[in-house]
Amino acid sequence: MRRIAISVAASTMTLSLAACGALGASSSSDGASPTKGNDLTVGLLLPEKDNTRYEQFDAPIFTKKIASLTKNEGKVTYANAEASAGKQEEQLQRMIDDKVDVIVLDAVDSHAIAGGVRKAKDAGIPVIAYDRLAEGPIDAYISFDNELVGEVQGRTLLDALGSDSAAAQIVMMNGSPTDPNAKQFKAGALAELSGNVKIGAQYDTKDWKPENAKANMAEAIGKLGADNIDAVYSANDGMAGGVIDALKAAGVTDLPPVTGQDADLAAVQRIVAGEQFMSVYKSYPQEAESAAEMAVARVQGRDIQFDALTGDKVDSPTDKDIPAQLVSVTALTKDNIKETVIADGIHKVSDICTAKYQADCAKIGLSG
Repeated sequence: MRRIAISVAASTMTLSLAACGALGASSSSDGASPTKGNDLTVGLLLPEKDNTRYEQFDAPIFTKKIASLTKNEGKVTYANAEASAGKQEEQLQRMIDDKVDVIVLDAVDSHAIAGGVRKAKDAGIPVIAYDRLAEGPIDAYISFDNELVGEVQGRTLLDALGSDSAAAQIVMMNGSPTDPNAKQFKAGALAELSGNVKIGAQYDTKDWKPENAKANMAEAIGKLGADNIDAVYSANDGMAGGVIDALKAAGVTDLPPVTGQDADLAAVQRIVAGEQFMSVYKSYPQEAESAAEMAVARVQGRDIQFDALTGDKVDSPTDKDIPAQLVSVTALTKDNIKETVIADGIHKVSDICTAKYQADCAKIGLSG
């Protein structure tokens, strides 16, 4: 069983191993409704739309799985906060007022939402934190192994730099300071990069917005000089696009290696074209479907299934020993596009290999 601890003061995440064991029924059944049948209502709160994964994958996959698990009797009430913590608090309160049976929450601001999580708990509504670890008395957490994401990004960036890495200077474009995942990505990346490259500049990018990353990158270019930037660590694909736009605007034609995360279609096309070096592919179907299974098991009081789905443990700044499931990840480069995003049905060859990218696709065997 893996334990993750997220400190209030520290910007890094501490990982340690603990012995495995089943959750006690007393610790996993507060607020559950053991007699609830398939006619349940699940509230799904997602954080933003700039990252295309939420609308394209997470929400529809989750909704489809809920229908499957409940013989089409269950329903999902969905709301997207569009990067507004205040809006998400209102959405959460509306779901509490509507008396949904369980809430799956991907927090815009993990700290700010804690009061809303407490209100849900007081109303007898379980809350499962999705993708980002919300503070407050959540019942479970599901996400990818976020520190591993950063490690994969950092390690792949070092591979791209090769034997020149020790003399290389990079820029780090980290995620939003209000997102606990961003701290974990950064911690994982620094575990690989610290001492192996020179970090010339780094930024925590407000709201993960590509335009903010572009502005930060323009500042870094002004500070360091475009010719003195050997690689860029970007925590996700949207920001990678902003970083690359800033480099092009500065006249850079031979782009340095740039990392990313989420396997956005635009990022996969940039990888095919050689503009972005890598992304991190995360199996959205596995995360979303597991979250749906956790939500249904929790509200129906099926503790054995719930325990089987949450064999890990995490600590947040407010709560300890939160049942969790941590999903592994894969480095995505032009060498394994077929085996990852295409094989899993995330993107089709026809979507990637539009007219603009046909020649590049042919070079790596993606044609047809």
